[in-house]
Order: sequence, then structure tokens, then C-alpha cells
Amino acid sequence: MSGRLKPEQVKFFKDEGYLLYDQPVLPQAKFDALKNHFEEKVVEFVNTTGKSAEHFDVPHFEDTKLFDWLFDDSVLDVVESLIGPDIALWSSHFIAKPPGVGKRVPWHEDSAYWGQVLDPMEVVTVWLAIDPSTPANGCMKVIPRTHTHGYSEYEPVKDAENQVFGTEIKKGSFDESTAVNCELRPNHCSIHHAKCIHGSEANTSTMRRCGYTMRYVPASSKFRPADWFSAFQIYLARGKDRGGNQYGDPTKPNQRWLEADREARRKAKLLAG
Repeated sequence: MSGRLKPEQVKFFKDEGYLLYDQPVLPQAKFDALKNHFEEKVVEFVNTTGKSAEHFDVPHFEDTKLFDWLFDDSVLDVVESLIGPDIALWSSHFIAKPPGVGKRVPWHEDSAYWGQVLDPMEVVTVWLAIDPSTPANGCMKVIPRTHTHGYSEYEPVKDAENQVFGTEIKKGSFDESTAVNCELRPNHCSIHHAKCIHGSEANTSTMRRCGYTMRYVPASSKFRPADWFSAFQIYLARGKDRGGNQYGDPTKPNQRWLEADREARRKAKLLAG
């Protein structure tokens, strides 16, 4: 495979299920533009939804400007090193832990939440640091070499109101002492496989921790939308389709998803009285 990563970096990712990329991902001016764009959008998001930025999911479904970064060659060249030249965008999220109150993310595998809608489940996540990411402000932690399964058993989490998820992987089913902190400078990234166990502690510091997760899959993987994924869209980012998939138009918002989201918020308000 060609791309931006060195052979030893590719081997490390394949063996360990993650990689820390300790150099700038985007050209500095383009990264600065992304950060400025996020600062504007997060204020709009919080004011519109009443949610914190910890819930800023799939913003590209509405904000098509984000494809300027999601499809940037600097990012895709990193991804191509790992999954080849035919690349589909699976999803993206701004994940921001506010200072002092940012919640803990329980141990989980991304693959467990996505089920069988992708075959094979070979999603690669580029976690691009917007802010410095450190143990003090709740950086992501990964458990190396746990990316060969991806569908662990889960149990209810304690102190659920202070957790991002209500469940986590059962205690004792993996060795937490092997966890690696993904410490990152702005515009550096970590990369992890969808089946790799990961999580993070609460942000009790005075510094926000924000990252933009850009998730990609080989265009040979088959997307089978079902249940709440029925309005979900994937996008051809580079190369050719190899899985017989239908792709969204990156120049247009995903109206089906936006309408479903608005209806869900309306119902939630009614239930809340």
C-alpha cells in the first residue's frame, strides 16, 4: 500500500490496533481554519440543541463545509496507508470534554455499537486533536492488541449520570493495566481500529479536551443500513466503490437524517413535559 505512513508505522497499527501519529496532520493554515470553524459551530450546536459538545455527532450530515477536511489529501494519505486507495467516509464527530465537567467514556469497542451494518467491520478512526489531549483533561486510552474480536460482553455502568455511555465492557475481561494514554498535541492524531478497546477518564482539569474523529472504511466493505442506520449515509472519499454501496452527495445535507433528528428532539421535549 502507498500513503503517508512508514512501513513500521503500518506494522505497528496492524499488530497493536492503534497508532500515535506525532506530527502535524493538516497544513497549519488548514488546521487553524478547522479549529475556528469548530469554535463557531459548537456555540451554534449548544444553543440549538441544548446538549453539550460531547454529543456533537455526525455534524457533516448538516455542515457540508466539513468535507473540506474530511476529504483532505493530508488525511486520506494517512488512511490509505492502512486500508488502501479505495476509501469511504463512515462517520465523523466532534468530541469535546468541557473543563471540570467532561464525562468519563466507559471502556468500549466502536464495532459493538455499529453491529453488523458493515461487512467487514474494518473502520479506521483518525482522532485529530483540536486541543492538547493529556491524562489531566481526559485523553483517550487504548488497550493494545484487543482489535481481533470487537464484540465483547457489556454490563451496566455505575454512576451512569456521569458517564457518556450507560454500559461498558465487563470488568475482568481485559487487562486495564496495559492501557496506553493517547497524549496528543493540536493537529496531531491517534488512529485506532473499530474493534480496539478504548475509553477515557473524566476531565477534571481547567482545560477543554476536543478532538475531531474522522472515520473511514475500505470501499470494499458492504454497508447494510438497518434500524436507526436507515437514514445514515456514507460517502466515497477516494478511489472507486468496491462493495456495491450507495453513497451520499457531499455537496448536500442529509435531509432524511436531519428530519429524523428533529423529530426525535421534538418527542424528547414532549416526554420531558
